[in-house]
Amino acid sequence: MFNRRTLSIIKRELREKVLSRSFIFMTLLVPAIMFGTLGLQMALLNYDSNTTASLQVTCETPQLAVNVSSEFAKLPQVENRNFKITYNFMPKNDFDNMLPLLKKDLLSDKLTGVIFIPNSALTDKKVNYYSKNPNNISLFNKFRSAINSALIDMHFADKQLSEKEISYAGQGVDFNSFRISNDTKIKAEGIGNQVVSFLFTFLLYLSMILLGTMMMRSVVQEKNNRIVEVLLSSVNSKELMAGKIIGTTITGVAQMIIWLMPLVLVISSSIFVLPADFTIDISLAQIGFVLFNFLVGLITFLGLFATVGAIFDNDQDAQSGIWPIMMLIMIPFFIGITLVNNPENTIGVVASMLPFASIIVMPARMTLVDVPGWQFALAIVVNLATMFVIFPLSGKIYRVGILMSGKKPKWGEVVQWLKYKY
Repeated sequence: MFNRRTLSIIKRELREKVLSRSFIFMTLLVPAIMFGTLGLQMALLNYDSNTTASLQVTCETPQLAVNVSSEFAKLPQVENRNFKITYNFMPKNDFDNMLPLLKKDLLSDKLTGVIFIPNSALTDKKVNYYSKNPNNISLFNKFRSAINSALIDMHFADKQLSEKEISYAGQGVDFNSFRISNDTKIKAEGIGNQVVSFLFTFLLYLSMILLGTMMMRSVVQEKNNRIVEVLLSSVNSKELMAGKIIGTTITGVAQMIIWLMPLVLVISSSIFVLPADFTIDISLAQIGFVLFNFLVGLITFLGLFATVGAIFDNDQDAQSGIWPIMMLIMIPFFIGITLVNNPENTIGVVASMLPFASIIVMPARMTLVDVPGWQFALAIVVNLATMFVIFPLSGKIYRVGILMSGKKPKWGEVVQWLKYKY
């Protein structure tokens, strides 16, 4: 199957894909777009539009109003007088009667919001907030801790606790994570490996979807333009399909190496110093596994996409035919994304060793936990076995479908093509 004619097809595919604008665009700009999007997201998360505000804080008792105003005074935005805050106290019935009068100030933006803290908040910590923008989470976060501290002070006021004990009671629990592995050194776990897990999942998903769709459309176009008839006069269908798949696979692996090169530089060089919370614990051997895993998976899926392209005569029909294949990529993608919550959940562990799914799930899982060696071996065997089963079956359908045109075949007819001998 692999001969000079197949090599000619591979060279043709490489010329068409590597030198194409889409390949250059995706290879060079996808990392920039991805990191740019991540940077924009972080900038938006850190951007604070609530630099000024005018608030009225009403408490149901005088003592609670004093405690709240004391805690608010400690906030930087209040100390810097960026926020104008007025404090008062009144029973809930009086506040309910006054609320319609405050509505005019809220609608005219004279008041950003009104906070009412009832006595019941001392037991359930439920506070009412009235505003034109009642879902302003960033504003809530500025005052949440201050209100919480004031309520805790009041709640424990008669229990003769020290200020230190009250402060401790108001603190949340903060987990410092450490990964236990076969290494003698116990390493602190940051968010770096979570980012790498998402990176592997996203890049594998993106590459297989794009290259698979490109393969399908290329086959459909050659079929419509009758180019395939000219090609089959020089090579047989096995050589043509193998050449197209191998050429596209080389393109995809080269693209993936370029995308992963920044990660390789980070883990293999001391030039780049990451923050302590962003440490990355991954080896070059694991990256090598990702590339090998991707190569095997790409050959498998390209065979399936090429088969769909050979069955149908136009893109519209082909798009409806690739949904089963797309689901084989999309479902593992969603499993890989959710592994951040619990990499050892049963679905994730099983999926990391299943045909098709392990191509995406195993790389995502291995960055989050130490995977036993036998599971790596099983995933590799399963992926290789899947490739060797899919490739000849796809070849049979490709051989028959590539020269058929006109009537759209039924799936029952496609199954019959598998019985043809050649």
